[in-house]
Amino acid sequence: MSWLKTLLFGAAAIYLALALVLFVAQDKLIFHPTPSPAILPPQPPGWSSIALALQSSDNTLLTGWLLLPPGGPAPLVVYFGGNAEDISWQRSYANQYGNAALLLMNYRGYGGSDGAPGERALLADALAVYDQITTRGDIRAAEIFVHGRSLGSGVAVHVARERAVKGLILTTPFDSLEAVAKNAYPFMPIPLLLRHRFNSLERAAAITRPALFLVAENDRLIPPAHAKALFDSWRGPKQWHLIAGRGHNDISDSREYWDSIALFLKTLS
Repeated sequence: MSWLKTLLFGAAAIYLALALVLFVAQDKLIFHPTPSPAILPPQPPGWSSIALALQSSDNTLLTGWLLLPPGGPAPLVVYFGGNAEDISWQRSYANQYGNAALLLMNYRGYGGSDGAPGERALLADALAVYDQITTRGDIRAAEIFVHGRSLGSGVAVHVARERAVKGLILTTPFDSLEAVAKNAYPFMPIPLLLRHRFNSLERAAAITRPALFLVAENDRLIPPAHAKALFDSWRGPKQWHLIAGRGHNDISDSREYWDSIALFLKTLS
């Protein structure tokens, strides 16, 4: 039976090695910092763009832009992007949010922001940015919305639990990163390995703000079941909008996607 012991020992060694690789490499698997392009996409005609440099609670410098529509103080949408997203592309789509201003801040390690990303840091940064932006006179501090896409949905949900946002837009959201990882690696001890959990399902129990769920029918990266679990647990008013024929990365190519966002904001502003 020595051959069986050798086989079992080898299988166990391979399993432990794979688990170790997942534990050590998870930061690179979850976060993919992306630089901003040398030439920025233009803002819509008539809009103004203000370059921002804000400091987080640990003095890490975060950079981004505030896009302002023509006219006086406007409602504001704070956008949190995906794990590999260069958020500067949103500059050209600012007017798709209707008459709301748009705040685009790079995660730490992304674009021109300093530092390295991690769940705890990104959540703290989001609150620091939110608190600083509310002091500006060119936005309406009582009408701030958060828009989170993919990984950013976890950040947006956290902000909504900690601050009095007007509403949330959640694009391809998930219940928790742990649940998504369990589906991707069903034979791995994910609860023991994962350091960045982004548990939106747990946070949702304390949120009563309105939320718009934008879900891609053909999402293979974050299957719609994860969004449905979060939707079902949402305590506030909620809308479910399944975008037919779209996947995780091309959901925003749909006119239906932007029309849903504009209508949601118009209804609440």
